[in-house]
Amino acid sequence: MICGSLAIALLSSTLTADLPPSQAQEGEDYAVFAVSRLTCTIGNNKALGEHRAWYNGVFSMSSPDCPQTPFVPAYAGLNLENFYDSRPRHSDNAIFFEPRSAPMAFKRIDEHTAELYQPETPFYGIESWTRFELREPYYIDMTFTCVPHKPFEGGFFGIFWASYINEPENKSVYFLRSGSTLEKPVWEQFLTQQHDRDSTVRHESDTRDLPLDTTVPCLWTSLSPLRYAESFYYGRFQNMVLIYIFEPNPNIRFAHSPSGGGDTAAKDGSNPAWDFQYVVSDYEIGRKYGYRMRAVYKPWAGRDDVLKEVVAFRESLGIQK
Repeated sequence: MICGSLAIALLSSTLTADLPPSQAQEGEDYAVFAVSRLTCTIGNNKALGEHRAWYNGVFSMSSPDCPQTPFVPAYAGLNLENFYDSRPRHSDNAIFFEPRSAPMAFKRIDEHTAELYQPETPFYGIESWTRFELREPYYIDMTFTCVPHKPFEGGFFGIFWASYINEPENKSVYFLRSGSTLEKPVWEQFLTQQHDRDSTVRHESDTRDLPLDTTVPCLWTSLSPLRYAESFYYGRFQNMVLIYIFEPNPNIRFAHSPSGGGDTAAKDGSNPAWDFQYVVSDYEIGRKYGYRMRAVYKPWAGRDDVLKEVVAFRESLGIQK
């Protein structure tokens, strides 16, 4: 996700134009995984045809109910994008986008599971493992684990993921308003007016006042007055719904941009980004941190169905609703 006033399409073109040619190799840098109602291409930071270098995670996703991928084909979804702390945006984009620029290894664990491993990065010093497991009939379970090896400024570190959405008619995401519950939901529609404006939503119990530098606006430094009650959100794509469900964790923050995914193919609008962050305070160097989440991509069946998916994921983790 790009910070500042430049559109991501322009900056992404600048970033990739000077990169050496990089073509992914099946089995070494990416692979295709499938269950009955979901097919995904998952890979590291290498280019693959229309998919550009410097983007990782889920390159594309399709369903028998909707063959078009919900992610902008040049970019990705569940893309490990940025590390940050209290320092201002670094002028070197290879550092600002360090998770995207640093070497990242792909491994196919089995027919349904991939793992992305990134050794300790040069600047921020984060080592990480991201495991994606497809489950029947239309789920991706993601487990993220990281180890900080260097000190961060401000007493915290943040990690940012971007999902660039491919021309949805409705750019909004939806979550439960602060004070509501799964049993008594009150829904909030979240559609930011412009990039880097009121873009980050915190959990209702997250009272941290992090020393974020706002010299150059970023999605994680611009805090919305809205708060969320439960750790999930969803958005609509054609006849489908894309739901991101996290194990209950106040360290998760949601983020949104109406234009983060660049211009539409016809140049008649912009693609949104449905993003999130993981923020750890009072960390210890050498200790493991992480979280678990599920992406659900299925035909839209209403909000009650979304809530059922949230409960089902929590039950799969042994968590009572």
